[in-house]
Amino acid sequence: MRLEQFNFHHLLYFWQVAKHGHLTRAAEALNTSQSALSAQIRQLEDRLGEPLFTREGRRLVLTETGHLVLSYAENIFGLGQELLGRLEGRDQGITRLRVGSVATLSRNYQENWIRPLLADPAVVLTLESGPLEGLLQRLAQHQLDVVLANEAVPADPERPLYCKFLGSQAVSLVGPAGRWAAGSLRVPQDLQGMEIALPGPRHAVRAQFDALCASEGIRPRLRAEVDDMAMLRLIARDSGWLTLLPGVVVQDELRSGTLVTVGQLAELQERFYAITTVHRHRIEMLERLLSPVAASAPRGTALYAHPESV
Repeated sequence: MRLEQFNFHHLLYFWQVAKHGHLTRAAEALNTSQSALSAQIRQLEDRLGEPLFTREGRRLVLTETGHLVLSYAENIFGLGQELLGRLEGRDQGITRLRVGSVATLSRNYQENWIRPLLADPAVVLTLESGPLEGLLQRLAQHQLDVVLANEAVPADPERPLYCKFLGSQAVSLVGPAGRWAAGSLRVPQDLQGMEIALPGPRHAVRAQFDALCASEGIRPRLRAEVDDMAMLRLIARDSGWLTLLPGVVVQDELRSGTLVTVGQLAELQERFYAITTVHRHRIEMLERLLSPVAASAPRGTALYAHPESV
């Protein structure tokens, strides 16, 4: 079959059925009948010479070929959606940048990273947060332009991504200024029995901290474990407990003197990454943010190391 014989309308119908996993819901989304939708899928299968679905009860399950076709359909129609969004923005004289951020990443860090764009009237930002895997799926479907994360993405030939290292910083143990003196505790040696709030188990540095305490036989008194950095910031500010977190999370409180860095250990590092698709539409403002010069420039805080590519 030559490309000009390929029916992209049939591919669109297949894409919708694969996304919904059910003919009825896909037919409703496409405003067509189930019988018409089934006929379109059968015609696509006939053209390709292989089945794309098998039935399991009422659900349609992708075959191995179906998964392969879906991966290409995601790119084709994801790029089509991106194209329409770019054209819409161009008509209005604006540039849209869609940024995803993992839920465990500091919102202060995200704001620092996008700060060069905040004064640009021609920029419209879309900011999303959520689990890394969900954000990567949206990135692969061209529904996001970049994902900010605190862990690198393993190489996967089925989903080629580019992972740019933006910088790192030591994780700090902070406490209320009236109760603690700066640098007064060794980490982890002085934490035995100390009341402490920690990042949740999904956070990149939590496993590092737990392993460090275990190696020294130290058991702090856990009072809270929190995935959301905005909530952990509030706990650090209001609870009176010691709190382990990246300094950027409480940068304002450290500057004002509300909190102090009670202890720090160079081995505990949070690393920051920008993840993009390998084949993507080049957006000038995003390229500037990803450039070494931009990434190493001040972001309103002196907490970042110089970047490097991985």
